[in-house]
Amino acid sequence: MEMHGAQPLSPWHMVRSGLQNRQLILQLTKREISSRYRGSVMGVAWSFINPLLLLTIYTFVFSSVFKARWAAGAVDPSESKVDFALILFAGLIIHGFCAECINTAPKLILSNVNYVKKVVFPIEVLTITSTLNALFHFGVSLSVLLATQLFFNHSIPMTALYFPLVILPLVLMMTGISWLLAALGTYIRDIGQITGMAVTALLFLSPVFYPISALPEEYQGWLYINPLTAIIENGRATLLFGHTPDWHSMAISFGIGVAVCIIGYAFFQKTRAGFADVL
Repeated sequence: MEMHGAQPLSPWHMVRSGLQNRQLILQLTKREISSRYRGSVMGVAWSFINPLLLLTIYTFVFSSVFKARWAAGAVDPSESKVDFALILFAGLIIHGFCAECINTAPKLILSNVNYVKKVVFPIEVLTITSTLNALFHFGVSLSVLLATQLFFNHSIPMTALYFPLVILPLVLMMTGISWLLAALGTYIRDIGQITGMAVTALLFLSPVFYPISALPEEYQGWLYINPLTAIIENGRATLLFGHTPDWHSMAISFGIGVAVCIIGYAFFQKTRAGFADVL
């Protein structure tokens, strides 16, 4: 692989690179997950403890302190504290997956200088590894949500089987954004500061703490400009409410996810030739 030569930009090369380097991606992902908890007494068990603690805290704060309830019509008006917490937590873990991908991406190349300067290495897989690492922790949080749903409500809707289709566009989108931010972060070190603010803004501009119906009608349409809105809404519908996803919004989300992934990869490949010069 010639680091300073022209790099293929096509979507086919993107897919082929992922398939050819799948064993490397798997090993790097395992290493990232294990290194995150290396030296701690509880080890990987923290990946289960953290979301469980968050679920407990949010249940107490929003249900007992703020006396918050979801909007009428979204769930039964007599919803329990656990019902509200699960609705809230479903939005939080989806946003959390995005936040981890976005916050990690600008430092991906900067923290792996040896891969860029000293060895022949397919550095495009670093982004895929980062996304899979975030997806692993997302999956752990999702298992906590489903286990809590099963324990307190004694059932999980069959529509939860649709959830992988709901989350797929987001995985594609975050991979593309990670490629884009990884490249930009190598040249512009301030990107890491900007992404922190962007993630916070995304939290409050997405229906995480509130349903869309809680907004005035003239603002509800604007919220759908945020691609995370449809994914959060469809995620809750399939996981908690027993509804099938809105296939129209799903198709739009998938199209956006594919487009962002292709554009992000092309930008990364186009700019990677100069990485070694600025590191």
